Amino acid sequence: MSLSIGIVGLPNVGKSTLFNALTEQSVPAENYPFCTIDPSVGVVAVPDVRLDRLAEFSQSEKKVPAAAQFVDIAGLIKGASEGEGLGNAFLNNVREVDVILHLVRVFEDNDIIHVSGVIDPRLDVETINLELIMADLQSIQRRMVKMEKDLKRHDKSAIKEMETLEKLITILEEGRFASSAKFDEKEQVLFKHLNLLTSKSMLYVLNKRTGARNITEITDERLPALMSAIEYNTPDAPVIEIDVGVELEMTGISGEDKPGFRREIGGEADCGIEDVIKSGYELLNLVTFFTTGEKETRAWDIKAGSTAPEAGRAIHSDFHDKFIKADVIEWYKLLESGSKGLAREKGLIRTEGRQYIVKDGDVVEFKI
Repeated sequence: MSLSIGIVGLPNVGKSTLFNALTEQSVPAENYPFCTIDPSVGVVAVPDVRLDRLAEFSQSEKKVPAAAQFVDIAGLIKGASEGEGLGNAFLNNVREVDVILHLVRVFEDNDIIHVSGVIDPRLDVETINLELIMADLQSIQRRMVKMEKDLKRHDKSAIKEMETLEKLITILEEGRFASSAKFDEKEQVLFKHLNLLTSKSMLYVLNKRTGARNITEITDERLPALMSAIEYNTPDAPVIEIDVGVELEMTGISGEDKPGFRREIGGEADCGIEDVIKSGYELLNLVTFFTTGEKETRAWDIKAGSTAPEAGRAIHSDFHDKFIKADVIEWYKLLESGSKGLAREKGLIRTEGRQYIVKDGDVVEFKI
């Protein structure tokens, strides 16, 4: 599933450190032939205890996790939508990803210069949001120019599209994201086709520094101002607070030892890079199904709502094209049964047809 999460942020907020921490969780590229071979793209394993338990259950020789692609996008400065700095590269890269991870610095450190000279996360968020809005306005205006001939011919589809574009212009000029617009069914089709930057799902990661003066840990008007800015345009966006530097230091430490390590240095035990990966994966609207046996237990990522044949395509095109049926059981019911044979005897393994919607956590065996 070639979907990706783009990491954006102002200079010196920790983007490279976060990307390096994520890529330390990387998986062998040969297991994911869909992935782009590019130094700015990290193919990252999605933590999933279900995979571990199923692999132990089947005594598998190998286990392969689901994966998410993270893209390290060029740093942004004010004026990107006008081509300032690496603005054009930044905006083009954002356009190509499916989810935006916005990294925001929330710590004070005189040794790390902030691009604006002041630590104010609200301004950082609003700077990037404004550049995304301005870029979308330019995209819409260019589209309007191309439609002039069709409008002069009173083309009905062009008139409908123009109404949709004008609605979006009004929203964007108010400083709001296109994702806040309400559309009917036809407008929604036109809206998706535009691929606007402010229509993408967003995840905020607040980069703090253990032992430093963190805005999230003091009584300061900057924190409520930041949260208000996030709420204004992306009210449903996840917000995760981590120490990106510590997460990079912890690469190589086993998952079960990480909470203790975080406590030792005065950090939060239960929040780390794994939460960033899981949240990004969920925002891609992906679910996981499993195949398991002695040779391999594997987690497969598919779009939520996929039918059994569509899910089968993730493994091989034959499982889509030649699909007959699928044997399905929930992962925990399989574990509780003790073996596949006992699960089948108890009638817990169901035979499903072409219309079955594969659920998150299903263990599936395809028949062709």
